[in-house]
Amino acid sequence: MSDTFYTLESPSEGLYKEKMSKFISFAVPVTSAVEAKAVVARYQKEYFDARHVCWAYMIGAARTEFLSNDNGEPSGTAGKPILGQINSFNLTNVVIIVVRYFGGIKLGTSGLIVAYREAAREAIQAGTIIECHEMAEVSFTFPYLSMNDVMRVVKDTGVKIVEQTFDNSCAMILSIRADHREGLANRLADIDGVTFRD
Repeated sequence: MSDTFYTLESPSEGLYKEKMSKFISFAVPVTSAVEAKAVVARYQKEYFDARHVCWAYMIGAARTEFLSNDNGEPSGTAGKPILGQINSFNLTNVVIIVVRYFGGIKLGTSGLIVAYREAAREAIQAGTIIECHEMAEVSFTFPYLSMNDVMRVVKDTGVKIVEQTFDNSCAMILSIRADHREGLANRLADIDGVTFRD
């Protein structure tokens, strides 16, 4: 499984109008379901006067954590089409909220599906899609005498030092792309005195 995933760089907005109904959409990058739900709650509070505030989110590089909500619209006509657009663009770590102001004319099931889908698409296309990588940490200790060997490995690209302690016995926590973690651990394991911590 790849550690690469796509999300939005920053929040973006869209707008779709159909038969006097207004669908205002917001796409917001998030890192957890808790954060996504907090964003939804914020928009529900802000647009309390709207007929419906429907939403969907997808979380994680594996894209296995997701949820959608029709918020009073007929089942499957709002949340699912919003989630469908998140899937179409292969995005994750994002929540999309579509606020509907009813214009007095009913759109019917197929009309609603199209409206929510298009509103979600407008918000995504207004934003900038970026490639991200899932990160993993490597935590280890080593004797001071092995410092030069360890630092040679650390200086390799893509490795970020999260924490370091230098004493007679030294400790380090490194952050690296999840796909590259095993390779880094193998190189460190070849150095005298390196001991990994969980």
